Amino acid sequence: MRAMRGLWRWRGNPLRRTTDLVEAWAALAALVLILVAAPLIGAAVGATAQDALQRTVREQRHARHEVVATVVRRLDHHRLDPDPETATARDARSHVLANWRGPDGTARHGAVLTGLEQPRPGKHFTVWTDAHGRLVPRPLDSVTATTHAVLAGFGSTAAVAGLVEGGRRLLVWRLVRRRYARLDRAWEKAGPDWGRTGTGA
Repeated sequence: MRAMRGLWRWRGNPLRRTTDLVEAWAALAALVLILVAAPLIGAAVGATAQDALQRTVREQRHARHEVVATVVRRLDHHRLDPDPETATARDARSHVLANWRGPDGTARHGAVLTGLEQPRPGKHFTVWTDAHGRLVPRPLDSVTATTHAVLAGFGSTAAVAGLVEGGRRLLVWRLVRRRYARLDRAWEKAGPDWGRTGTGA
């Protein structure tokens, strides 16, 4: 609206300078780009990210398998920071030696992190493996993928809006510098005679 008012104010105004008109048109163009182009770009980026992430979700669900592991014994895990107030959720998990069988029937044995509060020998818990029974991270879930895609869309919208506004401000800054330079040149011409009686007569 400010851009529209600026254009209307300079319409047919004898005091209007070319730079005033350029500044008003730049403000209007920036407004249109921020309100129309930025959301469209954000939506396109979000949709592309959603497609890619959902494809990753499907691939990981197909390639990763949840299997049951059995605790053999708890491993000694000395934390660098024994203070419970500064311990992270990862520190609270137990390091155990466990047995599990992969989806292909391969017997596996190794150190695993588990969320069991009392990881006694013989207790069962679930781990994620690949097709050969090697440990892998939990697959990405659909809700998390959608959340990341939405954040990517909003981030892209904000980035485009910021770039457009930054470009507009840079243009205005350059226009103002040109105005001051012209004013300085005009003042240099008129300055020596300013205030003298009969000047310009």
